[in-house]
Amino acid sequence: MVVKHVFLEDETDTVSFGRQLAAIVTPPLTLYLTGDLGAGKTTLSRGIIQSLGHSGAVKSPTYTLVEPYELADMDVYHFDLYRLADPEELEFMGIRDYFSDRSLCIVEWPEQGAGLLPEADLHLHLSYDGQSRQLVIEANSDLGETLIAKL
Repeated sequence: MVVKHVFLEDETDTVSFGRQLAAIVTPPLTLYLTGDLGAGKTTLSRGIIQSLGHSGAVKSPTYTLVEPYELADMDVYHFDLYRLADPEELEFMGIRDYFSDRSLCIVEWPEQGAGLLPEADLHLHLSYDGQSRQLVIEANSDLGETLIAKL
């Protein structure tokens, strides 16, 4: 297993790292984002999604569970499963249809969907370090290892 540690000074660093990641991703790809509330998961997602070509706001899909972004080269699906009461709810929303050859799936709070989500290529865990953040990136696939090597 390949692991990389990144120090993020502030929100600007978090968005910037999202841009770095966006520059090397290609579908199909699944990213898990974990960490405490307010640790920067949505901020990191915003950096990725806007760098891939979305020009509007990127908000946390806490109440809708998923926010789709149809871009020229890929479909990006940003999930926030924080409020998911039962993983079975994912079956009712057709979760498997989102994970296609054209998809980049960014999943916040993936533990809420345990057993129904595919394994992540990269697991990104954000934690507090005073006013800053520590980001631990873990590869769970060959593609994930390739991406970490490029960062």
